[in-house]
Amino acid sequence: MSHKRIPKRKAAIAVGSVAALGAAALLLPNANASQTDPASGDTPKTFKAAGVSLVAKQLASQLGDAFAGSYYNAEKQQVVVNVVGDDSKVVDAVRKAGAVPHQVHNSTATLQAAAKTLRTKATIPGTAWSVDPKTNEIRVSADSTVTGSRWNTLESTVKSLGSGVATLKKSSGTFKTFVSGGDAIFAQANGGGVRCSLGFNVTAGDGSPAFLTAGHCGVAAKQWSDSQNGRPIATVDQATFPGNGDFSLVRYDDPNTQAPSEVNVGNGQTVQITQAADAVVGQQVFRMGSTTGLHDGTVTGLDATVNFQSETDPGGVDTVTGLIQTNVCAEAGDSGGSLFTQDGSAIGLTSGGSGDCTAGGETFFQPVTTALQATGATLGAGGAGGAGDQSGAGAGAGDQSASPGGQQGAGDQSGAGAGAGDQSGAGAAGAGDQSGAGQQSASPGDQSGGAADQSGNAGDRSGSGVGDGSGLVSSH
Repeated sequence: MSHKRIPKRKAAIAVGSVAALGAAALLLPNANASQTDPASGDTPKTFKAAGVSLVAKQLASQLGDAFAGSYYNAEKQQVVVNVVGDDSKVVDAVRKAGAVPHQVHNSTATLQAAAKTLRTKATIPGTAWSVDPKTNEIRVSADSTVTGSRWNTLESTVKSLGSGVATLKKSSGTFKTFVSGGDAIFAQANGGGVRCSLGFNVTAGDGSPAFLTAGHCGVAAKQWSDSQNGRPIATVDQATFPGNGDFSLVRYDDPNTQAPSEVNVGNGQTVQITQAADAVVGQQVFRMGSTTGLHDGTVTGLDATVNFQSETDPGGVDTVTGLIQTNVCAEAGDSGGSLFTQDGSAIGLTSGGSGDCTAGGETFFQPVTTALQATGATLGAGGAGGAGDQSGAGAGAGDQSASPGGQQGAGDQSGAGAGAGDQSGAGAAGAGDQSGAGQQSASPGDQSGGAADQSGNAGDRSGSGVGDGSGLVSSH
């Protein structure tokens, strides 16, 4: 039986060519830049983003309530750790770890309580919030649909949290999922075509080949093809959306399918994916999607909650928690696609946001580490990284070559997200109230919108995405 790659979309750079070329150029140089270890233990060390997670988690455990999140200063290549209070022992511990102490007012508990208040009083379609450790506040956004009494409710709720706890801003466009597409995958549902993107190839818990994509894609359709109107090659095994995440595990129907652990970024270039890692605020990330191709940006927030207008319940809301917030653009068709780092770390799965790749916008992602842990899958052929904490295990604080990681994150992990009716395993475990300061991530999702009009979009775009987003290889 022969194997072939899914055909690469020819305009790998046709959509936003300048941005795609620029992002591709950034991927190549300095991929293995080392971090330095200064002679003085009190002098901040320089870290690759990959080393942030381990340092942050060690200090979070050591400092207890005094730890209030951390972030990466990319310009200086330093880890900044927020500390509450002026205990000299705490400050010394941060410095001995090579990090930079930053005294802040809001504790992790304060920000968690504020997020719970927002969830209770302001779960309004078109709103989102995440923890920004750089400002030590919760950043609240409202899209263009939040007006009148809804805006007044949101504004008064933010003010009730107290000075310096949260900020409120208007976001251009509307928060929506980017359904329609690394590699494009297709399905038929509700009388129309649905298009999403494959995120990362993985090995399921029983050793069979599979891939991860957005949960709202797995909720929308059970069987997926590698070509529009083609025969199905994969079947949804687990799907979680909405609730505590937006991820699906989809198994290849042919157990002999080759599923390399890589992302094809177009123009004949691929990035090998060697591990999964948590996101770090301030780190540079790259997103690959079949509609808009390769784009890069920065992680801006963690533990984001997004309230999407429900596509199945007019007037309802689909809330997803524990997300990664970025300033990377995305558009319809990019849902489920790969978010990764220069050194080959899998970070997230594209889900939803606002704006586009012309005007810019903000996009949310499901963390890969959470998806792997919930589904029991491992990256690639099974030896490249597993579920849970993969953000630098085995690497010392002085030389972390593993991929970036986010803060350990608290949050009320109260339950599993709901899946869709026939999804076996829908509602796989995720964190419930994951709005703790600077922590776990996950990305929003939404109904896949298998409306008939998406069928045309899928057709129009089938020749215009960027390459094989994840190096999917299927048997035929």
